[in-house]
Amino acid sequence: MQSINFITDEGEEIPFYIIEQTTLAGKDFLLVTDSDTQEDEAQVYIMQEISDQDDQTIYEFVEDEAQLEALSKVFEELLDDVNIQM
Repeated sequence: MQSINFITDEGEEIPFYIIEQTTLAGKDFLLVTDSDTQEDEAQVYIMQEISDQDDQTIYEFVEDEAQLEALSKVFEELLDDVNIQM
C-alpha cells in the first residue's frame, strides 16, 4: 500500500496510507487512512494536494463540511466496498 508522511507542527511524522485518489475541478484529492491494515472500522481522511511556493507537493486535510460530503460520495462511487460515515 502506497503511503505519504504527514508532518505535524511539532515535527512528528505520521504515515498515512493511500486508499484511493481522484481529481475534481482540477484539484487532486486523496482518501487516506492511518492504518496499514484493511480494518472494517478504520478512520479515513480526505486530503487535498497543494503546491507550495517551492513547487513541492504538500497535502492538507479537507475540513469544509460541504466539500467533505461531496468528496466522500465520489470516493464511495470509486470504491464499491467502502461506506464513508461522517
